[in-house]
Amino acid sequence: MFDKFKEDNGGEMMEEKINVSESVEASPSAESTIGIGELMGKRAKLEEAIDYVGLMIKNLKDKRTMLEKDIEEESVDIKNLKEKLQKVSEYINEENRGIQELTDKRMKVENEADEVGIIINNLRDKLANIDTIVGEEGNRVKQIKESRDNLES
Repeated sequence: MFDKFKEDNGGEMMEEKINVSESVEASPSAESTIGIGELMGKRAKLEEAIDYVGLMIKNLKDKRTMLEKDIEEESVDIKNLKEKLQKVSEYINEENRGIQELTDKRMKVENEADEVGIIINNLRDKLANIDTIVGEEGNRVKQIKESRDNLES
């Protein structure tokens, strides 16, 4: 007549049928003509069912509380991981900025080296021109000397 739920070891609810007439143990002398004994038996079974439902509710609340605690712990762990990842991201960004600064400095040094190379080439060209001029003037002086020596001889 009544359905009663019973908790199994695995936490699953199992349905169990209870026959009220079996649970009422009333002696023939205790029964009245209006059926008060049967009514009292039904009331007792209803109280048992209510107590059992109350126990089920308490167990569900306990399980929910445990789940809330587990979820909160996971939330804290995830927040900690997120903070660590943000720090790693900041470190990576800082390193990228540092690499960019080094790249900029290297480019400046390369440009300066190119400028120095250009200056060296210009000076080399000027020195080569001077050397050519000095060589030509030296040859003229030599020719003049030779022609003077030839004239004197």
